[in-house]
Amino acid sequence: METIWELDFYSRPIRDENNKKLWEVLICESPQDVQTTQDQLFRYNKFCSAQNVNSIFLKEVLNDAIEKAGTSPKKIRFFRRQMNNMISKACDEMGITALASRRTYALQKWIQQRLEEVYPQQEGYDETAVSNVSVQYPAENAAILPDAIRGDKDDKWAFVTLEAKEFQEMEQWDISFGEGFPLSLFELTPETKIPGLIIFSPRAMPFAGWMSGMELSQIQLQQGSMPRLILQTGTSECWILADITNPDTLEEAKGFQQAKEKAEGVHFLAIQQDPNSQSFAGFWLLA
Repeated sequence: METIWELDFYSRPIRDENNKKLWEVLICESPQDVQTTQDQLFRYNKFCSAQNVNSIFLKEVLNDAIEKAGTSPKKIRFFRRQMNNMISKACDEMGITALASRRTYALQKWIQQRLEEVYPQQEGYDETAVSNVSVQYPAENAAILPDAIRGDKDDKWAFVTLEAKEFQEMEQWDISFGEGFPLSLFELTPETKIPGLIIFSPRAMPFAGWMSGMELSQIQLQQGSMPRLILQTGTSECWILADITNPDTLEEAKGFQQAKEKAEGVHFLAIQQDPNSQSFAGFWLLA
């Protein structure tokens, strides 16, 4: 399994002797399976002044983090679009793939913990400068899936649920493409119902292969005159998974949305050849 890191390089609610906000680089390993515990994840942080915010400093930090970790990541995820150029430049020069992604679950949980427990203890802490951990960008117009994988009359889909404890065996499932994360990040009880969407398609493998090249974030029900299931990827990209025209199906979709809220946003997307298949062409935990 390739090593993936999550990175944030941004100002913190701490002011220096010149009343300028301190910046900080946070790096943590992106957990890709359900068995990983938080204390097993590599973590690294380094503060800097606003005048050192550039790709040169970030490269120095990355090299230091790589030395401490004893390994170099193949990919680095980041969720702030305004830092795209700087992070991408530093990563490109180091031969690392930079991914704009909302799939930074461990990082955002860590930032929240630092906002609550670490930064308030620092000299120069400025409570008025605290901002939300998550960043919501305006969603782009939902795009139609590519012709090669677009649904046809042979495709079917269904809403399902699994209890959180069932995911402890996810590593043993036969999955061709996919990614998980430890549910402990969200402190769910073993009995929590995790909702999911399963797509059954004769083109399951190419469909899952295409999905594997996207930074899958979450599935949402878009209501209105034309209810739809929308797949969010990257930082703001959206794709139409299905139009909902049946009232009963719409009620199921609303139930899916409600179950997501009860599960702290955790849900999943699965792709199979047919309902009798014992394997998954694709399976992704989302949040």
